[in-house]
Amino acid sequence: MDAIADNLADIRQRIDAACLKTGRNPETVRLVAVSKTKPAEMIRAAFDAGQTDFGESYVQEFVEKQADPLLVQLPLQWHFIGHLQSNKVHSVIGKVSLIHGIDRISTAEKLSRRAQQHGINASYLIEVNTSGESTKYGLKPEELLAEADLFFRLPNTTLRGLMTIASPDPALARHEFRLLRELLDKLRKIAPEPARLSELSMGMSQDFEEAIAEGATLIRIGTAIFGWR
Repeated sequence: MDAIADNLADIRQRIDAACLKTGRNPETVRLVAVSKTKPAEMIRAAFDAGQTDFGESYVQEFVEKQADPLLVQLPLQWHFIGHLQSNKVHSVIGKVSLIHGIDRISTAEKLSRRAQQHGINASYLIEVNTSGESTKYGLKPEELLAEADLFFRLPNTTLRGLMTIASPDPALARHEFRLLRELLDKLRKIAPEPARLSELSMGMSQDFEEAIAEGATLIRIGTAIFGWR
């Protein structure tokens, strides 16, 4: 488990360096450790090394981990980073600090209704397909802008920003990260409360430094921390 602490230290140094290179404060970038498929023992090791934000993609696996005796008493900030289906909203509502993968208004509406039933506010990001790949989830950029007002109106929810999964090609990824930042800027201009739109979830193990250069506030790192699944 010492390797996890070493990997986290290395990632944090790289975050600091990437921020310094672009004139950003490292405190504006939050590391989400992607712990999907990893056992509770590895998550605990990362927590002991100072990591508090963890990302899960599979609902049943997340529910089991969230209730695991090894983790349940820890002050963890859970993020749901996978594609969230409408019929799974009830399983994560109130259990995660941020949902990254809302990609249609019907799912956001379901989230809103569930949040009202529980008397809470749910924070989420809209996933955008910036690469145009048919195999990826997410609203098209033009759909995002056309439907934005529908998302803004939903009670008991707070739209915090945008999320994307970029192309594996670093040159294309850098362009897609820039596109997501520009889309967030456009959203802020039409949002009733633009200050709430503060998050850009983009960048993974292979491209997070490029994402930081383009304004990422949340980077999702799994392999570089926990190793290959």
